[in-house]
Amino acid sequence: MSLHDNKIGLVLEGGGMRGVFTSGVLDCFMDHRIKFPYVIGVSAGACNGLSYISNQRGRAYFSNVDMLEKYHYIGIKHYIHKGNILDFDLLFVDFPESIYPYDYETYFASMGRYEMVATNCLTGEANYFEEKTDKQRLVDIVRASCSMPFLCPITHVDGVPMLDGGIIDSIPIMRAMNQGYDKNVVVLTRNYGYRKRIKDIKIPSFFYRKYPNLREALSRRCAAYNEQLELVEKLEREEKIIVIRPIKPIVVTRVERDVKKLHEFYKEGYECGLKTIENLQKQHAVQFSSFVGV
Repeated sequence: MSLHDNKIGLVLEGGGMRGVFTSGVLDCFMDHRIKFPYVIGVSAGACNGLSYISNQRGRAYFSNVDMLEKYHYIGIKHYIHKGNILDFDLLFVDFPESIYPYDYETYFASMGRYEMVATNCLTGEANYFEEKTDKQRLVDIVRASCSMPFLCPITHVDGVPMLDGGIIDSIPIMRAMNQGYDKNVVVLTRNYGYRKRIKDIKIPSFFYRKYPNLREALSRRCAAYNEQLELVEKLEREEKIIVIRPIKPIVVTRVERDVKKLHEFYKEGYECGLKTIENLQKQHAVQFSSFVGV
C-alpha cells in the first residue's frame, strides 16, 4: 500500500463502548500527525471520528471514561425515564456545548471528507451523510448513527427517521471503496476471527411496527455483520487494506460501565495504533505521516 496515495481512507467500526479502543488508535494517529483525505465512521466510530477531524486529542477518551465515571450516563434509570439506555441530552447537548466544547470551527474548516452512517427506518437501507456547515444537522446525524435499536429512540435527520448505522453497514469498507478510496485502514473493535454466534431471528411485529423494512434489516443483522468480517479478512489477506483490531478476546461490552476495563481497552488501542505505525515505517522505510494530510 503506497503511503503517498491520496485515495487512502480510514474506516471506523462502531460497537458502543468498545469504541474506546478506536479512541486510543486515533489519539495515537493525532500524536503522530497522521490524517487521511477520507474518513467514514459508524455509531461510536462516528463519534470518535468527529473528535479526530476536529483534532481534539483526548476528547473521545474523556467522554468514554472520565465523563462516564462522573455522570454515569449509561443505565436502566435513563431507559425508564427517557426511553434511552444512554443519557443523550448529556452526550449530545451538554458535552459538546459546555462540558468539553466541540471545535466546530476546525471541523468545518477541515479539507478532507468525513461521512457518517445511519440506517433509514423507512427503507431499511444505510444512508451516508456529510455535513460541514450546519451544527445542528451534524449533531442530528451523529446522534442517529449512535441510536442503538431497542435501546435508544429513533432520531430524525432531515425529517427522516434514523437508527444506528451498524444495523446495515457496521464496517463500511465497500462504501469507502465505492467512493474511490480503494486502499484503506480499517479500525475494528473485535479481535481477529470473531463471529456472531447468535442466530438471526424474525423481529416480532410489535417492534417498529411502522417500519417493516427496518424489521427485515434487523432480522438479517448478525449474518450481515459476519459477512462483512469475512470480507475484511479477505481484503486483509490480499493486502488491499490494513486492519487495526484488538489482539485479545474482548471483555468490554457495548454498554460497559467498568471504567478500569475501558481505560485498559483504550491503552490497547493506542498500542495497536503505534505498532501499526512502526510496522509501516519498517516496511516502507518512510514515515507513516507520508499519508496525504488534510
